[in-house]
Amino acid sequence: MANITRRNPSGELTPLQDRLTQLFTQLAPFGPFARFGDMEQALTATNFLPAVDIYEDEHNIVLTAELPGIEDKDLNLSLENGVLTINGERKMENEENRDKFHRIERAYGRFTRSFTLPPIINPDDVKAEFNNGVLKITLAKREEAKPKQIQIEGGKAATQIKPSKAA
Repeated sequence: MANITRRNPSGELTPLQDRLTQLFTQLAPFGPFARFGDMEQALTATNFLPAVDIYEDEHNIVLTAELPGIEDKDLNLSLENGVLTINGERKMENEENRDKFHRIERAYGRFTRSFTLPPIINPDDVKAEFNNGVLKITLAKREEAKPKQIQIEGGKAATQIKPSKAA
């Protein structure tokens, strides 16, 4: 009796890709694919880009940014023409002893994150808190953008909804 096996052509590409990567790392010791061994890594600081979460409730839009290793004095916040900008810098702690490092995986350097805000934000009601490396910016919505509850009176044929007067 003959055995039937199912062939998966896409599964054959992964070993080929692994072999090509291995070939380039072995043949190009000084090129862009250079490999310095497990204990040595290029000691360059990559750009730091903090992770940000943005969520909304009925009264606010809240932006939370992870900024570990950064002090509040190294942060700048600005709100101009509907754009919220966060600038800062994460500095390397022991920059003078850099030649004694075996590996640097954490990112350092200056960063800028900008967010275009919707027109429902009240630019005069913005709060920022910085605690344990987490920056929390609360952007209040304008009153006219907040949801309103409409009462329905029982027992009447029709209810007329009148627009509210703007202040």
